[in-house]
Amino acid sequence: MAGTKLIITCMKNEGPFILEWLAYHRSIGFDDFLVFTNDCDDGTVELLDCLAGHGLLTRMDNPYLQVEGAPNPQKGALAYAGGLDQVAAAEQILVSDVDEYVNIHAGDGTLDALWTAVGAEVDNISMQWRLFGSSDVDSYRDRWVTEQFDHCAPKFCPSPVQAWAVKTLIRTTGGKWPCGRFKQLGVHRPIEPGRGATRHTKWVDGCGRPVQDKFLEAGWRFGTHSYGYDLVTLNHYAVRSAESFVVKRDRGRVNHVTHDQGLAYWLRMNINMERDDSIRRHLPRARAEYARILGLRGVKTRHAAAAKAHRAKIRALLAREDMAAFYAEITSPRMKLLSRHLNLLTRGQMDAGPESVPEEVFDRIERVPDLMAG
Repeated sequence: MAGTKLIITCMKNEGPFILEWLAYHRSIGFDDFLVFTNDCDDGTVELLDCLAGHGLLTRMDNPYLQVEGAPNPQKGALAYAGGLDQVAAAEQILVSDVDEYVNIHAGDGTLDALWTAVGAEVDNISMQWRLFGSSDVDSYRDRWVTEQFDHCAPKFCPSPVQAWAVKTLIRTTGGKWPCGRFKQLGVHRPIEPGRGATRHTKWVDGCGRPVQDKFLEAGWRFGTHSYGYDLVTLNHYAVRSAESFVVKRDRGRVNHVTHDQGLAYWLRMNINMERDDSIRRHLPRARAEYARILGLRGVKTRHAAAAKAHRAKIRALLAREDMAAFYAEITSPRMKLLSRHLNLLTRGQMDAGPESVPEEVFDRIERVPDLMAG
């Protein structure tokens, strides 16, 4: 019997965004989901447990504190997942987040079409992020992420370094470990190659080209010699609306847990330089699956509760002086202007944040036509 096509993910307070993400990925061919949750208080767990009761996914409290040497919740969850029968039974595995969408350009946009395009001999496909910004949407609305946000980074975007990060779709049949010829699941790609893994693994990028030899050993992003989106893009909606980003900042992270998602993060990840709506061709199929799931007992009520909790959290946070000031800054005309011209900033300025950008840079930007206006 064929194995499952599994996504493994960690969530904390992602309630309003779960159904669209789940329906979309089911509609392109994924059929199993393993979700680790971390101290949620917005209805995420209740919605996921309802979906689990309908056989759509498996939810677990994140057991990372039980995993010896786990540096953070996400890596601890992945180490634990490697020993589960559910993971061992998977034929394909993707470690992904709820703000990431697999946007397949090959064929009819399904997993089967992607594998057909790269070839039957391929083991791993590393899909490159394309960072999607806020599209100047300030307020949270219970509408589809994939329809609201279509402003993004250009395809050639070597800075910030995060722009060309990858996530890797693994075909497990080529080796004896749950992730094929590699021993462990990693956030961006399988890690710890077994004997002969780098020699025998067929690993390609989003254009179907072999990855560079050094990437077979290690790496989490592509560079100028290996970027590309011909067959597949990983749409990364890291910020969504400004209001939702305030909640995200308050929530914290599951990987780089000590890093603040402040102004510098917003500057790097809120890129609104081009428009890409290519994912919309897949949405009719996703909408049909969404409607089916929403009709299952208890789902609609729990989704509505999560959206209500998200709105309440936004109100509570914006009532705080510090968060209100942060929101005012990220929605300011100056920050929106920067989001359209990040190519004029240095990598150091992106890392340091908007306060490091000299006034002469703003003066120059203000004279550049806004091609994304209207």
